[in-house]
Amino acid sequence: MTDPNNSLKVVEVFRVAPQPKPGTSDSAISSGGENLTYNKDGPVSTVFQVNHELSLPLTFFDFLWIRFPPFHRLLFYEILPCSSPADALLFFHSTIFPKLKTSLSITLHHFLPLTGNITWSENSPKPTLDYVQGDTLSFTVAESDADFHHLSISHVKAAVMALQITIFPNSGGFSIGISMHHAAIDGKTLFLFLKSWAHICKHDDILLPNQFKPFYNRSVIQHPIGLQLETIYLNQFLNMDGRQNNRSLMVAAHYKSLAVPNSFRGIFEFTSANIQALRKRVTTRMKEITTKQQQERDPSVHMSTFSLTCAYTWVCLVKAQQGEEEEIKGDKIPLFISVDCRSRLAPPLPANFFGNIVTAYLTVAERKGLLGEDGFVMAIIAISEAIKGLDNGVLNGLEDLVSRLYLSDEQKSTADPRTVFTTAGSHRFDVYGTDFGWGRPRSTEVVRKNSTGAITFSDGKNGGGAVDVGVVLEKHHMEAFASLFAKGLETL
Repeated sequence: MTDPNNSLKVVEVFRVAPQPKPGTSDSAISSGGENLTYNKDGPVSTVFQVNHELSLPLTFFDFLWIRFPPFHRLLFYEILPCSSPADALLFFHSTIFPKLKTSLSITLHHFLPLTGNITWSENSPKPTLDYVQGDTLSFTVAESDADFHHLSISHVKAAVMALQITIFPNSGGFSIGISMHHAAIDGKTLFLFLKSWAHICKHDDILLPNQFKPFYNRSVIQHPIGLQLETIYLNQFLNMDGRQNNRSLMVAAHYKSLAVPNSFRGIFEFTSANIQALRKRVTTRMKEITTKQQQERDPSVHMSTFSLTCAYTWVCLVKAQQGEEEEIKGDKIPLFISVDCRSRLAPPLPANFFGNIVTAYLTVAERKGLLGEDGFVMAIIAISEAIKGLDNGVLNGLEDLVSRLYLSDEQKSTADPRTVFTTAGSHRFDVYGTDFGWGRPRSTEVVRKNSTGAITFSDGKNGGGAVDVGVVLEKHHMEAFASLFAKGLETL
């Protein structure tokens, strides 16, 4: 929870523009000696020649998140030892910030759409990501530790990204805060950008290694039901909120209602040993509670690192919410699992595809089962069934996903928003490998505007195969969750 006694001093708000290649005009942005004109099919390479404006097509993957709340990522870094707060400020403003700002401008040269805006005009059948010559990225510099700058979103236009650098002179550190629109980029694209920025900053380079170059070509997405999903999703948004032809880009009212004031964010670690113990626990209990016929019919349970850590966290969250004086509606507890579809499409997309290729798969478990002695096993079975369903087609059964994610009126009457859980992030992003030249992050977290129900994942701060999960809860629920989380791992 943000401490009300903390203060924030905004030093300056900059607008950072992509840096053109030396010898070119602002309207000709290129890289590596290449100049490609962008068209509806996208460039084969990773660079643009821009004549005043560019429109990057959005796909049905992007449309799904068009009114979803922005995601915020924080990375905290230590400054080299300084003898006083004054020395820390001097080092930051004379060395760190100039390098970050210059390297950001160079990086945006490769990631031009990040300076643009999502728009949905009256004469356009669908939203687009637009860049107009002169568009820039908001880059705020602040002192203290308050929340960072939020994205500028209106009914007609939504910024793709905003950045804030906050210096903590008394503790000798600084943070990089990123706010991103999920309809434009997903977590994998975010870290493609951050790793590119870090590489350029650390190595004083203007070119990117091939693994960091973004791939923009939309024509490679050739799923046969893609156009069908696009039509379904757009029609549902156009008729959202009881209005016709609703092209609003504002965060949906359902998600605004989930914000819980005075809530706490917590990060909890699964060590490699914890994960192995959870895997052993599932194997043992599955043999004890299932019959031989059941084991022969369905012998495998998906026991990946994600499945194990997600199932355990899910059960702890459900148990932590018990004891409410008011009755919580619903006997079934839904969990939306984020799935990166890049490698699951045919043909598969490159890992450096720029955009949002994430969808959400729904799994449901009985509340009674999750609260029981074998709640963890019940959770892992439910998650396994959802993941196995991907083998039947990663996009099958997603026609009603908008109404599920944004809760239709019918679902609002039967579902309790406090027990609708979602996952975000990944322990495979190598978050702690994001080194701008002053060492790896000391800590990092995903922030969802104090919205309960989100379970976030990242690689563990301490390495060694550890996984960090983040949750947001009211104080008394956080205390209960922390106790359940720790005691449960101790008894494995």
